[in-house]
Amino acid sequence: MSDNKRRHLLQWLSAYGPYLALAALLLLCCISSPGFRKPQNLLNITRQVSYSGIIALGMTFVIVAGGIDLSVGSLLAFAGTLGILAMNAVGDSWGGLCVAIVVSLGAGLLGGALNGALINVGRLPPFIATLGTMSIFRSLTLQIAHAGTLTTSNPHYGDMGGAVFLGLSLPSWFLFVLTALGAAILQRTRFGRHVCATGSNERVARYAAIRTRWVSFATYAMVGLLAGLSGLLLGGRLSSISSSTAGQSYELDAIAAAIIGGTAMSGGKGSLAGTLAGVLILGIIANVLVMWGVSANLQDTVKGVVIIAAVLLQRKPETT
Repeated sequence: MSDNKRRHLLQWLSAYGPYLALAALLLLCCISSPGFRKPQNLLNITRQVSYSGIIALGMTFVIVAGGIDLSVGSLLAFAGTLGILAMNAVGDSWGGLCVAIVVSLGAGLLGGALNGALINVGRLPPFIATLGTMSIFRSLTLQIAHAGTLTTSNPHYGDMGGAVFLGLSLPSWFLFVLTALGAAILQRTRFGRHVCATGSNERVARYAAIRTRWVSFATYAMVGLLAGLSGLLLGGRLSSISSSTAGQSYELDAIAAAIIGGTAMSGGKGSLAGTLAGVLILGIIANVLVMWGVSANLQDTVKGVVIIAAVLLQRKPETT
């Protein structure tokens, strides 16, 4: 195969590979496992992946802009814990739920803004800055929750977490609606074009009068806000949140979903629809491996193979 044909094939796989892989995986799982294709199981998968999936949408913007955020899982736990604490302080009322919403979203937004400031004002490398705040957010969460699980008796919070519309849970609706909104922002707005330009070549983007530092800051604030939303929704699922395990490894799942969906780790290119496909692929794999009786110890091996394969498909052919 000539280099030109190989290049076109890789471009085609990068653009449509995630959707083909999702369709093939669905077909394989439906044929091999009767329990998998039950409607309730499929709905459960969408709910289970929605919490990390919502974060993955924001992570896509961060990676496209040339960054990375390792703190989102810890920030989810921190924002969700603060929300439940604030709700319990107000009481079991609609007012308590409203306070929890404001506090969780506000904590997530401020946490993301902190990361953005450290990276774009303090000029710290994104990996180092978010690695540090990951430890800070988790440590603060453990401290304020006394390393335990916070619960609430507010019935409205539980009703929100268990709400179902047209067969889909509220977190699933958030995932799909935010995917459509994020895709429109990335593809059809000036901000989206500036995000892609910043990640593609920051120096050239600055010469084009793009405020690259502000663009990068905005992407970190965005993923922080989505982490706060995910923490709020996760807490509503059981009217409680664990300070030690909530959001654990969500940052890795979010990065993996974006990569599988075709987002380039080098920045400059990404797709929200592709990220959604990546989120569903990871969720389906985790679900069907349990049905196949595969050891839980080997599930991350399968996930790792999928990630490596996705990166290999993105690799550009060498030129001579």
